[in-house]
Amino acid sequence: MSWAMFFFLSNILLCWVMIMPKLDEIRARLDWLKEQFKILVTILVADVAGVSKLYIDTQVDLLFYSGLVLLVVLTASIIIVSRKIEIHLIELRDI
Repeated sequence: MSWAMFFFLSNILLCWVMIMPKLDEIRARLDWLKEQFKILVTILVADVAGVSKLYIDTQVDLLFYSGLVLLVVLTASIIIVSRKIEIHLIELRDI
């Protein structure tokens, strides 16, 4: 094996050792954020159904308004999680 081939293979191995753990870490973070996003959207859909049911039944009371507050909190949480997902995807693309 020539020296050029040796250096080429050693550079590939070095890149593999340096980049692969970072890729795995970013993928794990993305998986965790995607799971959080799914859970938040599920809760949001259930909350919208509950608030709309209370509104249709004209039971506008404390439960209705707390549902509206929860909608705002969930929407903000979903925006934050989606922004973090976008940041990690950009970081993954840059590698």
